[in-house]
Amino acid sequence: MKQSRMSYLMILLVVTYLNRPGYAQSYKIADTGQEICYDSLQPIEPPLPGELFYGQDAQFDGNQPSYSDNGDGTVSDNVTGLMWQQDPDLNGDGVINSADKLTYDEAVDEAETFTLAGYNDWRLPSIKELYSLIMFSGTDPSGPDPVNPVPFIDTGFFDFEYGDTLAGERIIDAQYWSSTEYIGTTMNNDPTTFGVNFADGRIKGYPSQPVGPPGNQFTMSSYVRYVRGNTGYGNNSFVENDDETITDEATGLIWDKNDSGEGLNWKQALNWVQQKNQENYLGFNDWRLPNAKEMQSIIDYSRSPQTTNSAAIDPIFSISAITDEGGNENYPFFWTGTTHATTEGTGEFGVYLAFGEALGWMETPPGSGNFELWDVHGAGAQRSDPKFGDPANYPLGHGPQGDVVRIYNYVRLVRTDSTSIGIGETDRNSPGFQIFSVFPNPAYDRIQIQLTSEEYARVEGEILNLSGSTVCKLVPIPTTFGIIHWTWQVQMLKPGFYFGIISDGQTIKTFKFAKI
Repeated sequence: MKQSRMSYLMILLVVTYLNRPGYAQSYKIADTGQEICYDSLQPIEPPLPGELFYGQDAQFDGNQPSYSDNGDGTVSDNVTGLMWQQDPDLNGDGVINSADKLTYDEAVDEAETFTLAGYNDWRLPSIKELYSLIMFSGTDPSGPDPVNPVPFIDTGFFDFEYGDTLAGERIIDAQYWSSTEYIGTTMNNDPTTFGVNFADGRIKGYPSQPVGPPGNQFTMSSYVRYVRGNTGYGNNSFVENDDETITDEATGLIWDKNDSGEGLNWKQALNWVQQKNQENYLGFNDWRLPNAKEMQSIIDYSRSPQTTNSAAIDPIFSISAITDEGGNENYPFFWTGTTHATTEGTGEFGVYLAFGEALGWMETPPGSGNFELWDVHGAGAQRSDPKFGDPANYPLGHGPQGDVVRIYNYVRLVRTDSTSIGIGETDRNSPGFQIFSVFPNPAYDRIQIQLTSEEYARVEGEILNLSGSTVCKLVPIPTTFGIIHWTWQVQMLKPGFYFGIISDGQTIKTFKFAKI
């Protein structure tokens, strides 16, 4: 490029760097680990912008999970700043089985005296802390004959076992307690605490006190994995902007204040996001369907329809009200871009978060043929729905708790707060570049740079380090709808900040990205 352009760039980069925002991300969300793209039924090749099913979880890298085995029975999460107990074997017999499970009260009490690796400040994790460990590279073994199931946790660092079938448990009985108690009740008015099932990849509310008639009571027991460090993890810091968006300064995400206002199936939801980006919705074109962890980050577990007469979300957001399957006012389930894959390799289920009650049809009493609609898992649960079909085909829901099946769930858009990692660009409204996005940012192994320009044959670009030295030349590839995009591998770079400059001969754009 001409030296005058480079000089202009360096002046702008210095200004951008010196004026970057000062807030820190205390609630960094690790990526879900999903690397396979799916259509409504099965794995597919990654779709391109403008194609059906583009924009799903696997196409955005986010903060890649990164752990360190400390060699002392603990694992440090390099993204979240949390330290974890590596092995849930509490009785010391060297085997993880049903004997290691605790009731909720026992789990709370054990945390008071638990010591490991010289630390005595361990705690029972909140549901947001516990969910930070979930990996949607896992496969759901809930079917009758699961084949080679993959847990929803990184077993390269964390010890894990499925349910103890020799003790009469199901393979999916690998639930872990959190410390987050549901402020409502589930089932038949049962006190409830949320937990994560790392066998089938879900958040559910579990009875935290004995349930059932006197003399025939059942007390739930689950595994525990204690945590320490970063006591700010899971705490949002919402700021309402003047453009109908909400910034969470804790996570570095920007959310649409409003939702879709209607239910869509999963394919429609992904397509709706692309339409919004083509419209430059609210002045941006890099909106996406949030992944499961991003969507769960804005659940407000201090709220529920039962107790606060509101959805489980901060009132800074607007949220649609719906009429639920029982004819009552309630709040929607929200799609994520994450697929809930099965052990058979299929992808017909998509992950959603329940911002209203997580309803299910329960036969009461068992064997009576009388089904009642209850809040079976609590507002804030994470489950999955078929990606397409007719909800009328599921009159009594799905699964052992009769989870209601809606299929047409709502959407809330998200994008990365580029100012939190210092992206800058010149002349945002210039007629030269009509679309300009850099994602994911921060990047782990690659970035994609995307724009539209009638002069794509003349577009050139390069990446520079902080000293202004070129580390890569970029070659454009025109794609659908005139979109030009690069995919650039960055795994060879040291962690830190890098700058880019792109020009089509009449407009210059600059950006800054972080390599992690």
